[in-house]
Amino acid sequence: MTWRKSSYSGPEAECVEVALAQVVRIRDTKDRPGGTLEISTRSWDAFLKLSAGTPR
Repeated sequence: MTWRKSSYSGPEAECVEVALAQVVRIRDTKDRPGGTLEISTRSWDAFLKLSAGTPR
């Protein structure tokens, strides 16, 4: 599994990492052992469209 961090994140910035697979996994970069949130790829796509201001 490959985790990706935002290109806007710096070494001291608070951010999340995302792993794309059959489900999308999201975790806190500063608390990696703290668990992950898993959502469907459909929900992830809707979130990306919403955050980009694109109508669903």
